[in-house]
Amino acid sequence: MTVVSSGEFRFAVAHLDHPHIFGQTSGLIGAGGTLEYAYDEDPQRLDGFCRLHPGARPVRSFDEILDAEDIQLVVSAAVPSERAEIGMRVLRSGKDYFTDKAPVTTLDQLEAVRRCVEETGGKYFVYYAERLHNDAAWHAGELIEEGAVGRVLQVLNLAPHRLAKPTRPRWFFEKRRYGGILTDLGSHQVEQFLAYSGCQSAEINFARVENFGHPDEPQFEDFGELSMTGDTGASFYTRVDWYTPEGLPSWGDGRTFIVGSEGSLELRKTIDPSRQSPASKLYLSNHEGEREIDCLGATGFPFFQRLIVDVLERSESAMTQRHAFLAAELSMLGQAFADLRRS
Repeated sequence: MTVVSSGEFRFAVAHLDHPHIFGQTSGLIGAGGTLEYAYDEDPQRLDGFCRLHPGARPVRSFDEILDAEDIQLVVSAAVPSERAEIGMRVLRSGKDYFTDKAPVTTLDQLEAVRRCVEETGGKYFVYYAERLHNDAAWHAGELIEEGAVGRVLQVLNLAPHRLAKPTRPRWFFEKRRYGGILTDLGSHQVEQFLAYSGCQSAEINFARVENFGHPDEPQFEDFGELSMTGDTGASFYTRVDWYTPEGLPSWGDGRTFIVGSEGSLELRKTIDPSRQSPASKLYLSNHEGEREIDCLGATGFPFFQRLIVDVLERSESAMTQRHAFLAAELSMLGQAFADLRRS
């Protein structure tokens, strides 16, 4: 569903290093946004993007986008370690910023970004796609808000990903640039825990990262796990890894299990193995009985509609700035815990 007419909300994209830029872009266009400009240092990558979005005008420098008076939002999926600096340049130009996760890779970057948001009044949106751009994950939040499972007591996330190693750029294997597996993939999972449980803070119980299968890439982490307890008493566990088997017709069999005081939810986010692919399934059990809910294509991804409204009205309906930064902070604290354990 669109929330603006054509040309009412104009945005640009820049730094197309991660393919999540395509999801970020399609979500905003689907909500009525108008893509005006595109920039990337790699001409071939920029050309490929513009072929998919012929309405976008390619520009030769990032400064052209920062100086464009008709642009309200800059959308980016840069190398993770560069996202904070890019975002602060955007905010200081008077525009809002929508970055891929992880939004920062160090706690120092996070503190600098927080100060920049406070000083400029700009918005630093984060694309936590595993909830925001997934039908089952979004609908689970709606059911929890309706009280379908009562008070959330635990969230358990399993998040395998396909490595597709030959397709990955060099930065993907350099920890200083990608931040570690819990900073990167883990930020998705922590964000879901905070959203479903309503926690405003949490403590790390345990964290671990490993490189089980890639001795040729010593800085790469292919396995991570993290446990924490939130201020509501709700607990959280996640496993993230790069071990999706090649025979699975999806990038990963992502699952979420939510235990509440009055019911439970199971989410099969991308595939229902041996039954359906793609899939977005939700299984609800509570006092009314049990239900299988097919969510694929059902939500319309309201996050993007709300983001546009937030830019135009200076509101916080899509996601609070505190929530976006807290998910990043906790995932990095988990990464630090795991790094210390390995040292």
